[in-house]
Amino acid sequence: MNSWVKAHERVDDLQLNGLKIIQNPEGFCFGIDAVLLSDFTKVKEGAKVVELGTGTGIIPILLSAKTKASHISAFEVQETMAEMAMRSVEMNGLSHRIQIINDNLNAYLNYFEKSSVDVVVTNPPYMSGNSGIHNEEDMKRISRHEILCSLEDVIRVSASMLKPGGSFYMVHRPNRLVDIVCLMRQYKLEPKEIRLVQPKIDKKPNIMLIKGVRSGKVELKFHDPLVVYQEDGDYTPEIYQIYGNAQINVFDKRGEKDGPIQK
Repeated sequence: MNSWVKAHERVDDLQLNGLKIIQNPEGFCFGIDAVLLSDFTKVKEGAKVVELGTGTGIIPILLSAKTKASHISAFEVQETMAEMAMRSVEMNGLSHRIQIINDNLNAYLNYFEKSSVDVVVTNPPYMSGNSGIHNEEDMKRISRHEILCSLEDVIRVSASMLKPGGSFYMVHRPNRLVDIVCLMRQYKLEPKEIRLVQPKIDKKPNIMLIKGVRSGKVELKFHDPLVVYQEDGDYTPEIYQIYGNAQINVFDKRGEKDGPIQK
């Protein structure tokens, strides 16, 4: 096992089909939003899936266990993150099902034809390039801010790759809802489902899950909100069901209960 891991990295057991993931606590670790997105994403047997901005590689690894996708490709622009994700894929013996592409998603035509993908899933940077407090570390800054790709890039590329009727799944922040819906309509990704995620029952939503369908009919469904924590600070039954009891300690006991946690 140690041969897969570099200095300052650790291996976390996902408690799912024996899968594990390599992470660097000094860099960027995935969190609850990635896990919720993988649960929200629905993939038919034999589907071709692409993720835009994979980070640690957590979403393709989870989807490989939860779905019968024929193949999952994942773009990651940061070389260090992509290389670490590749090692996780190899460590789990998933190289035949998962491909990590170290490139900017805007270069997608070098890898995929237009209208050739069944499902696109993405956990993109949440903050516009000049908004919020920038992290000193470039890795965290690129993961959280629209520096190397914009929200419009993510939606435009997704729409171009998807087959007519193909599905688009994204996790983002509710305060970007208007931007997201307008851009999806602009690129003919019809919004079909939205689920808001609240830290507690009395807290406003801080995570949003949205599904779109390329060239889909006009009809938008709002799911019941998903509440993460009970009043006593324990997880709600639905969160326990999504995670599975065993792996919660791995994923997000990091003192960030009231804020969105990325990748």
